[in-house]
Amino acid sequence: MCGIIGILGNHEVSPQLVEALKRLEYRGYDSAGVASIDAQGRLDRRRAVGKLVNLSDKLVHQPLAGHAGIGHTRWATHGAATENNAHPHLRGPVAVVHNGIIENFRELRGEMVATGLNPESDTDTEVVAMLVAHYMAQGMSPAESVRTTVARLHGAFALGFLFDGQPDLLIAARKGSPLAVGHGEGEMFIGSDAIALAPFTDRITYLEDGDIAVLTRAGAQIIDAAGRPALREVATIDAGSAAIDKAGHRHFMAKEIAEQPVVLGDALNHYLQDDRIILPEGLDFSQASRLTLVACGTAFYAAHVAKYWFERLAGLPCDLDIASEFRYREPPLDPSGWALCVSQSGETADTLAALHHLRGKVARTIGVVNVGTSAIARDADIALPTLAGVEVGVASSKAFTCQLAVLAVLAIKAAHDRGRIDDAGRARLIAELRAMPGLVNQALGLADECQRLAAWLAEAQDVLYLGRGPLYPVALEGALKLKELSYIHAEGYASGELKHGPIALIDRNVPVVVLAPRDELFDKTVSNMQEVMARHGQVLLISDAEGVRQAGEGCHGTLALPAASGSIFLPILYAVPMQYLAYYTAVAKGTDVDQPRNLAKSVTVE
Repeated sequence: MCGIIGILGNHEVSPQLVEALKRLEYRGYDSAGVASIDAQGRLDRRRAVGKLVNLSDKLVHQPLAGHAGIGHTRWATHGAATENNAHPHLRGPVAVVHNGIIENFRELRGEMVATGLNPESDTDTEVVAMLVAHYMAQGMSPAESVRTTVARLHGAFALGFLFDGQPDLLIAARKGSPLAVGHGEGEMFIGSDAIALAPFTDRITYLEDGDIAVLTRAGAQIIDAAGRPALREVATIDAGSAAIDKAGHRHFMAKEIAEQPVVLGDALNHYLQDDRIILPEGLDFSQASRLTLVACGTAFYAAHVAKYWFERLAGLPCDLDIASEFRYREPPLDPSGWALCVSQSGETADTLAALHHLRGKVARTIGVVNVGTSAIARDADIALPTLAGVEVGVASSKAFTCQLAVLAVLAIKAAHDRGRIDDAGRARLIAELRAMPGLVNQALGLADECQRLAAWLAEAQDVLYLGRGPLYPVALEGALKLKELSYIHAEGYASGELKHGPIALIDRNVPVVVLAPRDELFDKTVSNMQEVMARHGQVLLISDAEGVRQAGEGCHGTLALPAASGSIFLPILYAVPMQYLAYYTAVAKGTDVDQPRNLAKSVTVE
């Protein structure tokens, strides 16, 4: 979602703001802007629509001087992607940048209009600047004005404020959306995440919900939601872990696909030691009556795969919910049940809200996240890192397979805890799981074949993906990846559902990607594939070499993955061709692979 950076520094701030915003591009955006205070204390701003290069060009011709500033990349919610709607918003003596949504902005804007302050944009954010300017005109200090304003806001927000004539003052506020304070030597910073702050400092304070931070170059004073001074931990981050580099690849996504064998191995080594599973205390699944799985997007498909694993291996009943629907259907919850929330960023607004809804209603909440300092990691009873490392591409790849790896470890643990497998069975499943990084490494060798097939997919207007059992969610993920990256309409279906409607779509112009590992469902999947081919459908069969030999005749194309003896953990392996097909199709169509239109990496608004 939107990215925020703020700097109280000792050098010209505009170039620093732009460089920091580049590190936040992965969050997704459609406009950008910066504001600064010059040596005379004057507050000014520059904004531009589109990529950051447009803002950089503007700053060449219309430079901004000063050592204090705020910057923003905007993902449009209220109001179109125009320069007038871009942040920072400037009203009177205050400039503001905002990530989130102000739900009661219409009511507040009407109040401001009645006082003679008229809006200059279509955004919800502008009313924040209007309110602060209004209270300052009544004689309140900047900090008092912000506190009074924030108390009136409904919704989710991370806010950064800069004030005319105040070159040593930066105020930040957080509710729902992530925001961090960075501590330097005679300098202070705010940022949406550690990635933005990494070039400036390795000492970070994560603001809690309701916090307001008043920053000067001497340090930060933090006030909590109750108005009391608060001491927040200063954590030291690994600057190397926040490094952003394509490492010779054309796109970040290509790099991140290629990193999967290594990061999968890292994740498994973290949780597995020989034939033992190493997890925090309190994870005895024999105490869980059922499991509620909640997530969004790609993380939801990882949770969908995990539902198959938990139920089949552990006999543990699972409820699976899209986080944005979960609270509103008010599901009955078992007090002896557990909940598992999956999120790459750990800041996904809907998933975080679901976690908060679950607290006190179930016996234990578990967060599976890639950012160990995120809100979900902090608020869950137990946080399990996926250890994928920084993922810049908006369309998730390595974060997805690392989520699957951690969920697989949990499913094995649950099966053993509940007496469904003995020590020997646990050892066998761990061996299957440990084989996955090596198999994924072999699957990366299919890149050239995927690129060749992508030229065919790039000509299509619609693509279907079919899978059975735990490969059904992988089909859903494959379709999502193609939609995200290439803007081609694609849908994933359980193979057995084909004849219940989707078969009406089949003709010579609709490619059908069939995931058919040689497991107990292979023959049934091939039967569904034959139904497609009998209606002149063009099939891409993905199996192992023996599966391709048995069923590949008449297919438009085939991809042979390494054999894995019907392992239940095949979704990890079959994710690779899904990623490559989407990636190379997007390359063939010339779309923006790393930053697809309209998408955001960290969705921090409902």
